[in-house]
Amino acid sequence: MRTLLITGPGGSGRTTIAAATAQHAAAGGARTLVLSADRSDTLGAALGTRTGTSPVRVAPRLTAWRPDAAAGFRDDLTGFQDRAATLLDLVGASRLDAEEVTPLPGAEELTLLRALRDAALAEAHDLLVVDLPPAPQALALLALPEELRRYLRRLLPPERQAARALRPMLGRLAGVPMPAEQLYETTARWDLELAAVEAVLADRRTAVRLVAEPGPAGVDAVRDARLGLALRGLPVEALVANRVLPEEAAHTGPLTGIAAQQHKALGEWPGAATVAHLGHDPRGAEDLAALAVPAVNPAASPVEWPVVDRLAQDGVLVWRIPLPGAIREELDLVRRGDELVVSAGAFRRIVALPSVLRRCGVDGAALRDGELCVRFAPDPGLWPRGQ
Repeated sequence: MRTLLITGPGGSGRTTIAAATAQHAAAGGARTLVLSADRSDTLGAALGTRTGTSPVRVAPRLTAWRPDAAAGFRDDLTGFQDRAATLLDLVGASRLDAEEVTPLPGAEELTLLRALRDAALAEAHDLLVVDLPPAPQALALLALPEELRRYLRRLLPPERQAARALRPMLGRLAGVPMPAEQLYETTARWDLELAAVEAVLADRRTAVRLVAEPGPAGVDAVRDARLGLALRGLPVEALVANRVLPEEAAHTGPLTGIAAQQHKALGEWPGAATVAHLGHDPRGAEDLAALAVPAVNPAASPVEWPVVDRLAQDGVLVWRIPLPGAIREELDLVRRGDELVVSAGAFRRIVALPSVLRRCGVDGAALRDGELCVRFAPDPGLWPRGQ
């Protein structure tokens, strides 16, 4: 299954483009599922069909689903209370009833990630179109599985679970339950669920479609989004310039200034697909069919971070990290053990070093043509002789 994540600046019409992309793909024969996490049914408004907590068939080969964050949060909390019943009784805690539980901030995002995982594992569709939140929130959401797994590994290292078999015996000797057992079991389950989401995002068939209105704000937002996505290793499958005014608007009438701004922005987006402004908000299948969204590109190239061997020429290995739009003054690198902390503008990622680089020291870095090249020199004390 191919996964297409759709995001862009707020108010750019990304939900409409997601709906149109899914409808066009289904009309072309692909079994398509479109997901959204919006509390309001903006997806259903675009499709002309109400969507909700259960998948809804919109058209032949097209299904829409807007999972309910509140229901998912209630189920999670109820399950946690059931698993921790003995411990909660021990400390005299009162249980929460399902009716009094409301989702906490971030529940929508976690629900969307879980739905993304479930849809991918079901393998019931050829294409999964995901209507993500606006770009800044989407980038934070896409970083969440990797970052949470890292926190779990640091706070509760897997090797400490080797003592798990002793905990039931210790609990019986002490006469009270050992909460660490439940803690590690919960951690292992979380790690497994997060790993499944991370695998979908890291899949070579997963890509991002950016949607933006051409203009100064759109140009800035797209530049930032491209940088953030590159740092996460996610390829941009297409850039869609949405709500483009007709060319004649640039020559006369009250929209001349806006049309001129759009024309200038399009000059900075070579290869962008343009979707014309319909003169009204698209609603229903007929309007979506009128939007000239590009077909899903099956050949979108994944983002590669190769290690180039230049030992013979320069005595170094070079880790090449594509960071389009990065500014030298806003870049920062920190080596922490077997990890590299990369900061680019407002974005930051902690990545594990490839095994060959763990036996090296950082020898410098340079930014050239949107690519960060980090040089590593072999550590004589760790590098095998003859290599």
